[in-house]
Amino acid sequence: MKSDPAGTATSSPAAGMEGRQMEELGADEALQLLGTVELGRIVFTRHALPAVRPVNHVLDAGDIIVRVQDDSTLASLLAAQEGTGVVVAYEADAIDQGEHLGWSVVATGYATAVTTPGEVERYAHLLQPWVEGAASGAIRIRPDLVTGFRLRECTT
Repeated sequence: MKSDPAGTATSSPAAGMEGRQMEELGADEALQLLGTVELGRIVFTRHALPAVRPVNHVLDAGDIIVRVQDDSTLASLLAAQEGTGVVVAYEADAIDQGEHLGWSVVATGYATAVTTPGEVERYAHLLQPWVEGAASGAIRIRPDLVTGFRLRECTT
């Protein structure tokens, strides 16, 4: 897993917001923060254009797991996959809109279908759907690149 930049933290004033700084997060801290929330957005290619869907997730041994519904675009995307999977990005955040403080994380990697029956059953119990419909399985995203930033108050 890589961090961009590699494990460095930099700060800069947030544009238009006095007393705020943006600091880049290392990959490990960013992934840890991603595991503290349940909802994110998966970004994938549909008809040669970017598409974004909100989904709930669980972090499992560094992999991001999301469930798919039988008739979803994500299910058909995975059905057409070959080899190592489909390149996706996954974003999650926790930003207070009133205070303008919080964090955002983006993980980019390959998504593959979870096919082991025991794992499918385990994730079915861990990830309850937020919408009606039959869930057909799960997607595993193996992050290759994890980036993030934190919006925080200035300490000076």
